[in-house]
Amino acid sequence: MLRSLLRKKAIGHIHQDSSLHRSLNAVDLTLMGIGAIIGAGVFVLTGIAAATKAGPAIVISYMIAGLASMFAALAYAELAASIGGTGSAYSYAYAGFGEFVAWLMGWNLLLEYTVAVSTVAIGWSGYVNNLLIALHCPLPPALVASPFEGGLFNLPAILIIAFLAIILCMGVKQSARFNAVIVMVKLATIGIFIVAAIPQVNFQYWHPFVPFGWNGIMQGAALVFFAYIGFDALSTAVEEALHPQRSIPIGIISSLIICTLVYILVSALLTSIVPYTTLNVPSPVADALLQLGYRGMAGLIAVGAIAGLTTVMLVMYYGLTRICLAMSRDGLLPITIATIHPSTRTPIRTIVSTGVIIALIAGLAPINRAAELVNIGTLAAFVFVSGGVIILRMTHPDLPRPFKLPFYPALPFLGVVFCVYLMINLPLITWWRFIIWTLIGIVIYFSYGRHHSELKGK
Repeated sequence: MLRSLLRKKAIGHIHQDSSLHRSLNAVDLTLMGIGAIIGAGVFVLTGIAAATKAGPAIVISYMIAGLASMFAALAYAELAASIGGTGSAYSYAYAGFGEFVAWLMGWNLLLEYTVAVSTVAIGWSGYVNNLLIALHCPLPPALVASPFEGGLFNLPAILIIAFLAIILCMGVKQSARFNAVIVMVKLATIGIFIVAAIPQVNFQYWHPFVPFGWNGIMQGAALVFFAYIGFDALSTAVEEALHPQRSIPIGIISSLIICTLVYILVSALLTSIVPYTTLNVPSPVADALLQLGYRGMAGLIAVGAIAGLTTVMLVMYYGLTRICLAMSRDGLLPITIATIHPSTRTPIRTIVSTGVIIALIAGLAPINRAAELVNIGTLAAFVFVSGGVIILRMTHPDLPRPFKLPFYPALPFLGVVFCVYLMINLPLITWWRFIIWTLIGIVIYFSYGRHHSELKGK
């Protein structure tokens, strides 16, 4: 009875009037997806995963991670079109599994997005400082390192979060326009790399193609899965999308397909123009071009990396604020942060409060193995979303589904299997961190969320 009540309540959220402003079309959403997906993956993780995990077979790792992401993306598309809501996997878990499971899902999504944005901000700071060094105007070392690394704080990381907070506060359409411009810059940068790399291809660098065996390929897939994180943020835009039942599925699926093709092409070229053993560096794409003597192009790659990381932070930060908004509406987080500003139609309190937390982490904390920590939270979300499709098909067969995942139940089942398998390939320490964070979430739910939930007493 209780589970039935929770599901009805969550599904009922579909029809509530939104106080957010609808202004995003399918093109905006596709560009947001590309902005969120193409970033650290193409500019950083490709080389590191090739050098330490998979070798030239990183191409296969990207295919496997992309396939797992596509299964999840199709599940997201169905649930976004049928259930809606601004809470992404949190809202879907609410509909399929009830409030407690939804809280745990939302709690882990908060970790995923917060750590992801903080980590990318630190990487962004490193690229900016390298560019300033090349221009002979470097920042003092104390202002680009955390106290744990001998500095005072990471000033560029703090400043970029503050800048993105201002952009998000201005309105979602303004944020989408800013994202579109920067996406064009980084796609142009990737195009420059492709044009420069094709004449230098030497397939001798692909021997051996699988130096670390099948385990290396799967460990590489688990690591580069970080590159695909971001398309799920589009499902938080349901309340701000024009014709969401159509535009959200288009944005999710088209952006993932485009980015998967880009990742496969870049990884194939990168490992065929220099030995994969030389790619374990912070900026492997730029470093590979330097090895080939393209110094000017290497500088352009640095600019493209800065642009790419900027849009990743913007869209992930956007997704974080919308998940917080959904959870606060349900009473699981303080309802005061759910206030929508009357002129900008944005949740300014949520944007500012989450921005302060992100800036503190990015400015003061060193983050190790963050990609793996973010991955496990995202994979868990994908498991629940894929499983949620199966459960809701059984419990609510008459629910209108403008977009239906094809080849049901095979595809959602494969989505669960693929994501669980990738989770198994993550290091044990990552699992321990995930478990500890989940236990903290359980304590908060029973000490606060359960007593402030909108369902209290119903």
